[in-house]
Amino acid sequence: MPSKTNPIFKSPVYQVTPVPFEKIRSNAYNPNHIATPEMVLLYQSILNDGYTMPIVCYYIKKEDIYEIVDGFHRYVIMREHKDIYERERGLLPVVVIDKDISHRMASTIRHNRARGSHAVELMQKIVSELIECGKSDEWIMKNIGMDADELLRLKQVSGLSSLFANKEFSKSWSV
Repeated sequence: MPSKTNPIFKSPVYQVTPVPFEKIRSNAYNPNHIATPEMVLLYQSILNDGYTMPIVCYYIKKEDIYEIVDGFHRYVIMREHKDIYERERGLLPVVVIDKDISHRMASTIRHNRARGSHAVELMQKIVSELIECGKSDEWIMKNIGMDADELLRLKQVSGLSSLFANKEFSKSWSV
């Protein structure tokens, strides 16, 4: 925040620093958990797009370590995927905030909750548009992180028969 000694505030995102993975650690207070399908999607995102958002950290000078405030799951992707670690040469993009522990905890929660959720109507629209563009169910599931049941539900809720065109169905029913 601007103060009498620093009247111009500069957002941390303008000072991204590559930090060796080994100098970063998780915090002990993050309540966020990401389910396996979303972690798979996060891996796909980082694999295909690279790191597009830095890890938010607090620098602990006496330990020469960066403690994560936000971005734990992006950190986990590098920890668990050697291909990502090697491609990134063991470096994670980091921005540093200088806040006391209570403000860091609040920041973690704000970051987690600000991400929100996807509206069903908007997801239906996206799926419909992807199908109209000729994308297969497999492509959609892989690239936007859906399983077959979720994709089917979105198609059903849309009520558009065109979303089921050229699909083979079970012959278990007879007339």
